[in-house]
Amino acid sequence: MEHVWYKNAIIYSLDVETFVDSNGDGVGDFPGLTNRLDYLAGLGVTCLWLLPFYPSPNRDNGYDVMDYYNVDSRLGTLGDFVEFMHEARERGIRVIADLVVNHTSDRHPWFVAARSDRNSKYRNYYVWTEEPPQVDSHTVIFSGEKESVWEYDEQAGAYYLHHFYKEQPDLNIANPAVREEICKIMGFWLELGVSGFRVDAAPYLIEGMGIPGAEASDLENFLSEMREFVSSRHGDAVLLGEANVTPDKLVTYFGEGDRMQMLFNFWLNQYMFLALAREDAKPLCDALKSLPNIPHTAQWVNFVRHHDELSLSELTEAERQEVFAAFAPQENMQIYGRGIRRRLPPMLGSDRRRIELTYSLLFSLPGTPLVRYGEEIGMGDDLSLPGRSSVRTPMQWSNEDNGGFSTAPASSLPHPVISQGEYGYENVNVATQQRKPDSLINWMERVIRMRKQCPELGRGQWHILETDEPSVFAHCCEWNGNAVIAVHNLADKVCNVTLKSPQYQHLIDLFCNCQYEPLEGDVHSIPLSAYGYRWFRVNSMLSFG
Repeated sequence: MEHVWYKNAIIYSLDVETFVDSNGDGVGDFPGLTNRLDYLAGLGVTCLWLLPFYPSPNRDNGYDVMDYYNVDSRLGTLGDFVEFMHEARERGIRVIADLVVNHTSDRHPWFVAARSDRNSKYRNYYVWTEEPPQVDSHTVIFSGEKESVWEYDEQAGAYYLHHFYKEQPDLNIANPAVREEICKIMGFWLELGVSGFRVDAAPYLIEGMGIPGAEASDLENFLSEMREFVSSRHGDAVLLGEANVTPDKLVTYFGEGDRMQMLFNFWLNQYMFLALAREDAKPLCDALKSLPNIPHTAQWVNFVRHHDELSLSELTEAERQEVFAAFAPQENMQIYGRGIRRRLPPMLGSDRRRIELTYSLLFSLPGTPLVRYGEEIGMGDDLSLPGRSSVRTPMQWSNEDNGGFSTAPASSLPHPVISQGEYGYENVNVATQQRKPDSLINWMERVIRMRKQCPELGRGQWHILETDEPSVFAHCCEWNGNAVIAVHNLADKVCNVTLKSPQYQHLIDLFCNCQYEPLEGDVHSIPLSAYGYRWFRVNSMLSFG
């Protein structure tokens, strides 16, 4: 197998504006992020995924871009960005930028020209109609906040398509000129040193809704064009797609190894939470088995939470209600009827055992792990904030004012810092936890270090191991003649689990939730505490089933 850096990466996701403020204006910035690179390197991070940092009216957390070739002035300058990239590279940290090209802001010069002049070349950069068709309710992404994906524009005298907010008109991806612009955008940031792009809303790039004469095959081929362009500029640059779709549709995004190298594993994430809610391994096993075979250069990116809601859209309604009942029983904890707007620790009732179990699963599941800022210290959420803002509060660095995020008045911050209760910054912050050997951040450093020492988990062929305990999920990853086994007890009960097949000799404990007695000889039974987990390296294998 060819060597690809992203197979054994540790990805850390952050929004520059909520990470650290260096100049006291209340907004996080690139100089502040640059000053925290040693922290990230010490944690074990090898790749940063930066949420949009472009100039934007911020109708949608920066995902409404009005200039693809610059940095939001609140966050710094292009010079600050280049300095940040230099310092990240010095520490061996790669950077992935968010590529938001399904839509622009309605203030982008392209749309300003398009709406004001029917004869402008930019008119066909967007999708227009005189009579909007009826659309299925599932097409409306922000259910409850908007009723249609078509908006009438008085100046243009026509309706334009917008899958997201009306301030975010969709681009016409079938237009070759738009494709050329997208490649120019990627080329610009590649020249400034990024290692690839997280492609926002990938399904809507290839959907073709409302575009006259658009063919699915042509739109899908644009993914290949993007990959070819990126690889021609930087051979090891990657495309990471956001596509929350069913397994039968996922192969479209990987192609035959000629499209996206990585996809977020939304399918596995949703069934992982169903398994956690039921304390039953079957949903997790079934989800893994239902994933398609992917090209050898392709990779899944696993996560616990990211910057949006925890989506449960691919579960059945009954399954979704089970997860709601377990982790978001109150209506204000739910969003859009299909998601949860909470961070993990509050969802799990602050149970350290279950928090560790969930992250142990994250780091051991086949694929590359993604950690969102603040997860390493167990940050909470603020349900008093609207919508997705509940999980986008500023990073909590210390017990100083504003959690050490900024010296500005609290009213100047992009979102309020969590200041009250169990998850307030006085109780949950980096500085305090770094002084405590048994803190979550020190546990996170250990699991990241161990994950980097187990490339089998990111590069290997995986096998689900049958057990005699319904609550226990066990799997093995084999690569380059080596193998690692991970065993997780999803239930609040002690057990001795038997791996039905195969049998192993000399399993060496690598990482576990507590001190267990060493396993000796042929291994038939593995003790696990309630919500316990154990990683093993296999020294001698009799067989793989």
